[in-house]
Amino acid sequence: MKKLFSLVLALSMALALTACSGSADTDSTTDDTTETTAEPVELHVFAAASMQESLDQVIEAYKAVAPEVAVVATYDSSGTLKTQIQEGADCDVFISAAPKQMNQLDAEGGEENTEGLDLVNSATRLDLLENKVTLAVPEGNPKGIESFDQLAELLASGDVFLAMGNSDVPVGQYTQKIFTYYGLNEETLASSGVLTYGSNVKEVTTQVSEGTVDCGVIYATDAFSAGLTVVDEATAEMCGQVIYPAAVMKNSANPDAAKAFLDFLSTDEAMACFEAVGFSPMV
Repeated sequence: MKKLFSLVLALSMALALTACSGSADTDSTTDDTTETTAEPVELHVFAAASMQESLDQVIEAYKAVAPEVAVVATYDSSGTLKTQIQEGADCDVFISAAPKQMNQLDAEGGEENTEGLDLVNSATRLDLLENKVTLAVPEGNPKGIESFDQLAELLASGDVFLAMGNSDVPVGQYTQKIFTYYGLNEETLASSGVLTYGSNVKEVTTQVSEGTVDCGVIYATDAFSAGLTVVDEATAEMCGQVIYPAAVMKNSANPDAAKAFLDFLSTDEAMACFEAVGFSPMV
């Protein structure tokens, strides 16, 4: 009887151990199937040069949100970026320093879409940020420039050397509007030798920082990042609002990841980076 009882007990223990082992294996299998690793994604973001310092910080913060996403940023004038996108460059998200360059790529861009381009996912488009156009001077302000009003007088008399953006650069286009506001003719000013140009706002900012010009028309954010003194700020009446639209491109290789990144740009965390250098949120 004792032998029979021992045999039954041993069999019961063996069955119990087998059941535990089976359960552990099942748990292990479940863990293996639930612990999935997201596929790595590379996003190409084209952004206006004036966004470089702040957007770099946002991209760094996004690593904690989506570690599988590598954001590769390209910074230049919005006109140059628009041309590169039009010519087939890999771009998932475009952020322009003015609506014009975005409109030129967007089928819903109205009169500014003169080439019939349809490269923007219009459903994702939003006005992300607002900037300000400012008059900045080199250290010490050797020319003693105090305002746009004074600048207009000095330009007319040929007594100042001003740096501005090219005509295909948003900051240059805003400067042209300021000239129009004051009744100044850019061609006349250029021929008189009072203007010098930059292919993007960073080049204009560098000229002011190095003191090779008396002043420059740049964005408030670039003046802040470069530590330059701002003596005046253009009003909306002078040059309009400085709005930065953003959108996912139709040829994006990763549209879902691109939209997720675009959504992140409107979060409080991202906006804190933008506002720290002088941008204002539009959303």
